[in-house]
Amino acid sequence: MGVQKLFANPLIRRIVRNSGYLFSARGISAAMSMLQSILAARLLGPSMFGVLGALTQFTSVLNRFASFRIDELVVRYVGHYEEADDQPRAAATFKLAAALEISGSILAFGLIWLLAPLGSRFFVHDPQMVQWFRIYGLIVLFNLIYESATGVLQIFDRFRVIAITMAAQSVLTLVLITLAVIFRQGLMAVVLAYMAGKALGSLVITAAALRTAAQVWGVDWWRTPLGLLKSERRSMLTFAFSTNLSSTVSLLAKDSEVLWVSAFLGTTEAGYYKTALALTNLLQIPVSPLPKVTFPELSREIARKHWANVRYVLKQGSRLAAGYSLPVMLTLVLFGRPILSLTYGADYLPAYPALVILLIGYTFTNIFYWNRVALLALARPVFPTLVNLSGALIKIALIFALVPVYGYLAFAALLSGYYIYTVGIAAGRVMLDLRSRLRASTEGQ
Repeated sequence: MGVQKLFANPLIRRIVRNSGYLFSARGISAAMSMLQSILAARLLGPSMFGVLGALTQFTSVLNRFASFRIDELVVRYVGHYEEADDQPRAAATFKLAAALEISGSILAFGLIWLLAPLGSRFFVHDPQMVQWFRIYGLIVLFNLIYESATGVLQIFDRFRVIAITMAAQSVLTLVLITLAVIFRQGLMAVVLAYMAGKALGSLVITAAALRTAAQVWGVDWWRTPLGLLKSERRSMLTFAFSTNLSSTVSLLAKDSEVLWVSAFLGTTEAGYYKTALALTNLLQIPVSPLPKVTFPELSREIARKHWANVRYVLKQGSRLAAGYSLPVMLTLVLFGRPILSLTYGADYLPAYPALVILLIGYTFTNIFYWNRVALLALARPVFPTLVNLSGALIKIALIFALVPVYGYLAFAALLSGYYIYTVGIAAGRVMLDLRSRLRASTEGQ
């Protein structure tokens, strides 16, 4: 009866359907990513596995630093204009987003090229690796409008395209890494395998989004004048820069963990930590698509001022996430050691304590997965940035105090604490905001 009630709401059914596409792809991708990780870890050993993590994360961090989380801007504003049946402004928004993203991608590649010597020296402790930092950095040039394209596909419910592309990308990467193992290649073969998979995914998503734009807005959509957005330009740029600032804070606080560990403790500890993070993916598989599919639905319902629907979706979403996350967390805590030994090998058993600590924070985040996208849909992009900034400052200060004493386990504890602090405050703010708007709506009637 409870399950029937849960799926009685058409919003929940649509979210679950769309997340089902991404879940299927993410399930396949996660399984293949796990196999990729296991094969690469066994091929390279803990120290070189840590080098791989630092090299790939270096590019990811600089790419995200220069980006504006454009997919969220596209979902927020293109979705708004589509609801208002204002297709010219919707097309102009995509055009503006793509232009911003292209600029950011070029900036990111420039930063990677210039900072590669520092990356090779401080994060992998080998200046000879500088050229490989630059070579892997080429991947950002394949991502010129990847985020904008993803946002368009989300708005027009092309989740199946995203899902198939994700799966194909994972298959290609796995095949290439398997060949590297068979032919006993080293780090560089693994790096090229990751590059090939990412390039495929970026090109297909971009092509699919451009085709969708032509179908919806006409083949000349890109000629739409940006002047149509004059009245909204300030709001859009505020949204873009605030989400970019939020992303930058996240990079420092939670998305550059392997770099922090490698810089402070060395590549072997980074290899253990990367392994622990890889196993937390089992916890995130079905939940990670939910923010992307929930955001467009929340944006539509908030535009219609259906506050009761919004609150219902969030509560039921948390129940769905908890129903998966809590049992999986318990399983990984109880059987994490044998899982590590059977998959990555006995050399990676030191990753287990970090895994247990990380599971606490990731489980909490899973349950309130909607915290950030709900604030964005409520037109409060600055609030999560301020919360994340305060959490990041506390976390970074504690790194210098705790890491010399507790080693890489301190990084795991601080990351879990950061999640509980920031997600808890953001989720609380969402519920208070919805309660206030629902009360005002009721009184207005």
